[in-house]
Amino acid sequence: MALTKLERRARIKMRIRKKINGTGEAPRLAVYRSNKQIYVQVIDDLKGVTLLSACSKEKEIATQSGIKKIDQAKLVGQLLATKCKEKGIEKVVFDRSGYKYHGRVKSLADAAREGGLKF
Repeated sequence: MALTKLERRARIKMRIRKKINGTGEAPRLAVYRSNKQIYVQVIDDLKGVTLLSACSKEKEIATQSGIKKIDQAKLVGQLLATKCKEKGIEKVVFDRSGYKYHGRVKSLADAAREGGLKF
């Protein structure tokens, strides 16, 4: 029997997480994408702590009405990059969480790179 979309993504996510691990020097940048929003966390896996997060529900982004979801993702990537610079984080490990590197995930990653994050 064929896998459902969620089962397939969970399998891919586990395959990725076996190889990717966030440290203090290079924390893991984890992406979650829902139908309407996009969420990002910077996680230190060794300590088990979320260092910072950004999402499309934040005030600076949510107040802008009528923007496309890809543009929302770009704004979240830029916001994340500025928050990381304030905390002194320059290098991260990108965890796409089983999503294809395409569309909103790609635009978020590109905006974070333009903001100064290295991955």
